[in-house]
Amino acid sequence: MTKLLKFFAAAAAVSFALGASAQELKIGYVNGERVLREATPAKAAQAKLEAEFKKREGELNDTGNKLRTALEKLEKDGPTLAEAERSRRQRDLGEQQRDFERKRRELVEDLNQRKNEELAAVTERASRVIKQIFEQEKYDLILQEVVFAGPRVDITKKVIDALNAGK
Repeated sequence: MTKLLKFFAAAAAVSFALGASAQELKIGYVNGERVLREATPAKAAQAKLEAEFKKREGELNDTGNKLRTALEKLEKDGPTLAEAERSRRQRDLGEQQRDFERKRRELVEDLNQRKNEELAAVTERASRVIKQIFEQEKYDLILQEVVFAGPRVDITKKVIDALNAGK
C-alpha cells in the first residue's frame, strides 16, 4: 500500500473511531525503524548475519586484494613481456575478475535474502507484541507510519521493552 493510501486509511479509521464513540480515543504510535534498530532480537539477528557471512566476506576481500595486486603487476611488467604472454595474463585476469564479480553478486544476494528472512522474523514478533499491547491496554488504534506523532502516543519504547523481555 502506498503511503498516501495508508494515510487515508488511517484518517478514515480515526474518523470512524471518533464518530463511533464520544469517549476518549486511545491511539498509539510505534516507530518500526527504531524497533528494528534497538530491540535485542533485531541486534541478535544482525550479529547472527555478520557471523554467518564474515568468512565469505573475508575470502572475497582477500581475492579482491590479490586480483588488484596481479593487475598492478601486469601493468608494471606489461611493457617487458612478450605479446603472447601479456595477452595470456590479461585473459586470465579477465576471467578472475568476472569470477570475482560473480562471487560478489552472489554474496550480496545471499546476504539480502538472509537479512530479509531475519527482519521478517523480528517484524512478526514485534507485530505480536504490538497486538498484545493493543488488546491488554485497550487501544482503539495503533499506527506505525505517520508524519508526526507526539511523545504522549509513542509506545515504541514499550514495544522494545516487551521484545527485549522475550514476550
